[in-house]
Amino acid sequence: MTGIAVEVDGTGVEVPEGTSLLTAVRAAGVELPTLCSDDRLSPAGSCRTCLVRADGRVAAACVTPSSPGTRIDTAADDLVQLRRDAVEVIVSALPPRALAEGGLGELAHVCRSMGIGPEKAQGSGDRGGDDSHPYVHLDRDLCIACGRCVRMCSEVQGTFALTLVGRGADTVVAPGTGGPWAESDCVACGGCVDTCPTGAITQPGPARGITSAFPPGVARTRTTCGYCGVGCTLEVVTQDGDVAAVLPARDGPVNHGHACVKGRFAHGFRTSPERLTRPLLRRGGTLEPAGWDEALGHVARGLRAAVEAGGPDAVAAISSARATNEDNYLVQKFMRVVIGTNNVDNCSRLCHSPSAAGLTASFGLSGGTDTFDDMERADCLLVVGANPVEAHPVVGARLLRRVLHGAKLVVADPRAVGLALHADVHLRPRPGTNVALFHGLAHVLLAEGLTDEEFLSERATGLPELTGLLAGYPPDRVADITGVPATDLVAAARLYGGAGCPAIVYGLGVTEHLHGTDGVRSLANLAILRGAVGTGRGLGVNPLRGQNNVQGASDMGALPDLLPGYGKVTDPAVRARAEDVWGAPVPARPGLRIPDMFAAARAGDLRALWVIGEDVRATDPDANRVAQALDACPLVVCSELFLSETARHADVVLPVASWLEKDGTFVNFDRRFQRVRPAVPPPGESRTDFDVVRALATMMGVDLGCATPADALAECARLAPVFAGLSHDRLDREGAVPWPCRAPDRPGEAKLYLERFATPDGRAHLAAAPYLPPGEQPDDGYPLVLVTGRRWAHYNSGSMTRRGGNLALAPVDFLDLHPDDAARYGLRGGEEVSVESRHGRARLIARVSEQTAPGQVFCSFHFPASGVNRLTSDHADTVTSCPEYKVTAVRVATP
Repeated sequence: MTGIAVEVDGTGVEVPEGTSLLTAVRAAGVELPTLCSDDRLSPAGSCRTCLVRADGRVAAACVTPSSPGTRIDTAADDLVQLRRDAVEVIVSALPPRALAEGGLGELAHVCRSMGIGPEKAQGSGDRGGDDSHPYVHLDRDLCIACGRCVRMCSEVQGTFALTLVGRGADTVVAPGTGGPWAESDCVACGGCVDTCPTGAITQPGPARGITSAFPPGVARTRTTCGYCGVGCTLEVVTQDGDVAAVLPARDGPVNHGHACVKGRFAHGFRTSPERLTRPLLRRGGTLEPAGWDEALGHVARGLRAAVEAGGPDAVAAISSARATNEDNYLVQKFMRVVIGTNNVDNCSRLCHSPSAAGLTASFGLSGGTDTFDDMERADCLLVVGANPVEAHPVVGARLLRRVLHGAKLVVADPRAVGLALHADVHLRPRPGTNVALFHGLAHVLLAEGLTDEEFLSERATGLPELTGLLAGYPPDRVADITGVPATDLVAAARLYGGAGCPAIVYGLGVTEHLHGTDGVRSLANLAILRGAVGTGRGLGVNPLRGQNNVQGASDMGALPDLLPGYGKVTDPAVRARAEDVWGAPVPARPGLRIPDMFAAARAGDLRALWVIGEDVRATDPDANRVAQALDACPLVVCSELFLSETARHADVVLPVASWLEKDGTFVNFDRRFQRVRPAVPPPGESRTDFDVVRALATMMGVDLGCATPADALAECARLAPVFAGLSHDRLDREGAVPWPCRAPDRPGEAKLYLERFATPDGRAHLAAAPYLPPGEQPDDGYPLVLVTGRRWAHYNSGSMTRRGGNLALAPVDFLDLHPDDAARYGLRGGEEVSVESRHGRARLIARVSEQTAPGQVFCSFHFPASGVNRLTSDHADTVTSCPEYKVTAVRVATP
């Protein structure tokens, strides 16, 4: 952007062309009161507290653009008095407590700087408040109707939950739906709390008033959120050894000063009375408290016994996508070096393993192709099988902002939720028909000449085979398979095909299918056909990862067939490099995947299983069979925060630290390594996963090295070329760094494949996989198709979000069904229903709406007591064993 020269109080500064006078004033180091202004929002110019003189005319600095040579005066006596008068007028309508001594709000700070005391506040203070919400308190007496909260809710969050009501001096913020705040559309992102300049909107409890200002006696720790895979940068505020507040970092590279209800507010789990603080050891059928030496000694003896009885492959570990990279690195090293097996896997098996397989086959690497920052350039978004508004709220908000600024939006999702409500075209395919849908879109791209022929000729392979296959997928046939009208299919293809800079974002609705890998590859075909990957003409294909470190857990080699950096265990050169770094042999045979571990346990072949931070009994499919596997395994060890459903089956339960209490790094959905720092110590006798693994290895007579998490990442950098440039020191200096990062003096590669693809031949590979039906079909006995997913207020099995205020926001799990189906089966909203599949039974509360299509029902898996994953089948992706969570045939009835 071109710079222009302006003058502020006689000092010359250069600012980008078109920026406001306020930006120029700040560039000169001058601060003005700006009670209606927030850098994250569009300017309003309503409070008149930032008045300056520009070329002789008095103007509001926040809404007046700079022009070359503008002379700006801020310091003249009359300007100072005008600004003071404006602030005094605002203050006059407030009660004296608005300027109470020690107040942290922006208005209180401005008044102190101007010498305006509480005596200027003459308001009666009788407008009342709203304490109905667990995380947001409204004090109407302190509202100055600046509109910042309303703009934050609409422009940044995109929820449009707030409005200004009343007239004149009685104008005040209120939920747009009327009634109590807790019953409004608010999603508790906390943006209104952050931006409110007066304290009218605050977080209740001890954190009240803590936003960007910090009272004496508090500390703040910069870290990365431990919930979904967005990777929001947070500032954890602590006081007296506990978490007082969690705030979004204004300079967060992904979240840009925003957060969601989980990262911002759902930290009450940390001090829950249910938190595990001592090891538990099963004695006489009962889990009882034990010391660490006794517990680890029992585990060490059990592991040795398992190896003696069945060899190293009689032991397996399920590592954690919620743990740090360093934790995962040490777990997989423990299994390979101490035990001597590749039997290690993580929950990416159950969600995005088809992404790793599909993206690697199409492009060469397992991560998304582009940085999320580039989405600001997209002119067409194709969002497939994802509901980021609920599952990845900060991403959902940023995507919606892009749409509101003019980008076209195509959503492919069976449900009418989230971004689908804003789509130019909403495709609603029958669950399990993604491959046919993507082939139909590709057919139109080819038929209408919407492909990049030069790119296909020079940088792709497989076009003749794909062209032959696509001849069998014209829009009318695809409509028959998917239920998507042919006209909608053509319209969507034309929007994506005609865009100058299209982007594909997808979620678990693509991967969690019998043919999930085929779905990822068929979706990638669209970007290849358009030449929209590895070029400046598009933003490729980008998966939204579900858990905070599901990308990193796989990056670190917590996989049965891959070492850190995705080197194959079957490759002698890869093993030799690991053996050189570790000083120990690495087994050459791939290990067991998670479903195979359970099958081996039921068969009596797996004699010890270590489950770290995953509640497999609640979240894995066909949960009754998982329980059978846990009960059949002679030794089950569980590292957990709470006595989860899985821990109840364990022989040893080890209390471990949460993300707020540990040191290391996470990798987010667009491949950024970011630092995780402990804000508070773990409670009681809890230990970090890193320390537990090291201690167990030592008890088994092996020194794993890696005395600290920083040592572990440094060792990983020596082993894996794609991480060679990464270290804690570098991340502390630079912030987020994406991989590949091949040397300490080279930048990370945010956008991949600009020169060549990482496939053996350097080309993108088109896939010609035919559509095949899902593993289950509805019939007269089970006439409905169940889809499972996430809700906005909870996370995974809910072990953290159900232990705090989020439970008040979403106290039960619902079964969403269409009004036609509710009438057909005699069901009413709000009543308990029995849901039965060919595999098990669950009980949920019916909720009737048109979000779901007739013949389909939806629920989440956040409440294990509901038994949702007793319903899901053991059908799994034929390439990766990822479960088919998205298609289960069920029937519903009143209990």
